[in-house]
Amino acid sequence: QVQLVESGGGLVQPGGSLRLSCAAFGFTLDYYAIGWFRQAPGKEREGVSCINSSVGTTYYADFVKGRFTISRDYAKNTVYLQMNDLRPEDTAVYFCAASPNRGPSLMSGTSYDYWGRGTQVTVSS
Repeated sequence: QVQLVESGGGLVQPGGSLRLSCAAFGFTLDYYAIGWFRQAPGKEREGVSCINSSVGTTYYADFVKGRFTISRDYAKNTVYLQMNDLRPEDTAVYFCAASPNRGPSLMSGTSYDYWGRGTQVTVSS
């Protein structure tokens, strides 16, 4: 069965860190770009970060630049999102998705074949 599974979410205090994982089952991520998206209650889904396949070019939303880092481990068929200096406004459900395309348009979230179910991130004191 083809699926993406996110993990690593949780409750963290402001200024803290979390590392989200996106593991693929039933297919290899080697030829897919992976995007991380988030959706907070009452808000639209927004692109957080994406990484191309092969070359590994990365893209970040302005609101996470310098704080979040996306990376991929081909051997583990997994993509990570390291989140540092977390803020209350980062609270959301975080989703990963796989796309056969590449380029900055990935941040729009419109060209993805597979989506995970999401993991909750809550930043609160």
